[in-house]
Amino acid sequence: MKKSIGISPNIETLFGTRDENVRLLEDGLNVTINLRSNAIELEGAARDVARAEQVFVDYETLQRSGYSFNNGDLNSMLRVLTSDSSTTLRGLADAGRQRSFGRRSVQPKSSNQRRYLEAIEKHDMVFGIGPAGTGKTYLAVAMAISALLAKRVNRIILARPAVEAGERLGFLPGTLQDKIDPYLRPLYDALYDMLDPEKVDRYLEKNVIEIAPIAFMRGRTLNDSFVILDEAQNTTSEQMKMFVTRLGFNSKAVITGDITQIDLPNARRSGLLEAIDVLKSVEGLAFVHFDEGDVVRHHLVQRIVRAYDEHKARVAEEQMLLLTEAKNAEAANANGKPVAANGKSAANGAASEQNTASVDLNR
Repeated sequence: MKKSIGISPNIETLFGTRDENVRLLEDGLNVTINLRSNAIELEGAARDVARAEQVFVDYETLQRSGYSFNNGDLNSMLRVLTSDSSTTLRGLADAGRQRSFGRRSVQPKSSNQRRYLEAIEKHDMVFGIGPAGTGKTYLAVAMAISALLAKRVNRIILARPAVEAGERLGFLPGTLQDKIDPYLRPLYDALYDMLDPEKVDRYLEKNVIEIAPIAFMRGRTLNDSFVILDEAQNTTSEQMKMFVTRLGFNSKAVITGDITQIDLPNARRSGLLEAIDVLKSVEGLAFVHFDEGDVVRHHLVQRIVRAYDEHKARVAEEQMLLLTEAKNAEAANANGKPVAANGKSAANGAASEQNTASVDLNR
């Protein structure tokens, strides 16, 4: 099917740098897009052409209404749109308008990120689980700021377990706050990125925003709060149970973690892993799982995450093979038959050689 649509003013801005957005639409929607002198020509299956046409219509409508796309938001929206047939460009833009993120405009850059934001809006407790760089913490902080600025909550509480990533920092000088700040620095970074520094400092001073290790949560009931537990893979079972039972009235909790980066000492079982098993059937909770396709850092990070996953799968396969060989050897030894290097019993090997020799003598 072919269809021509008129060229609207400034439509070239939809195409992106070196037509990257056009290529994204062509690959994602299975259409061919050609710019003619007086029209844009779409070619493909009827349904795909209709979706592509809707993108151009929505873009023109948004432009006329004064909507501006910032910081690569358009490309991010198109990626979500091409991966999820239920979304439209206008719907994604309107969803962003409804949230106030301070001085930043935050748009989901993948379908899983969109589901994550929607889950936070609809549920009182959400688990965001996935590798580094997928926006779990950043988006959670953005939603917390949105709720605070809209006065849906009275305060934000950000918690983290104070566990070193494979190191022992030893004694840290200063006050208690000075000692725990290094563990909580990523949360500060997200706050200062979305709000003016003066406002962040004022909120921290008045405890409107509170940042603390998870150990400080025991015994508290958190009402009218947006609570975020970051790096939850490093919580113990007791800490996780304590945290999820702190939730009070008119409050939300978001728990984020990467189960491939557990830094707990002495190989203690992660509270996040246990929570996934224990709470998966509890009504009112939501679990959103991210993968390397959701990584929004440098493009190398996606490849690095994928390489580690493939390496882990190879190691697991090799270990399973060694375990199988060890079991076979143990079974053969239990039967009193020594096992040869090729996996056959020594007796069977000798019999085979004897049969071969007798055949040779009969020739």
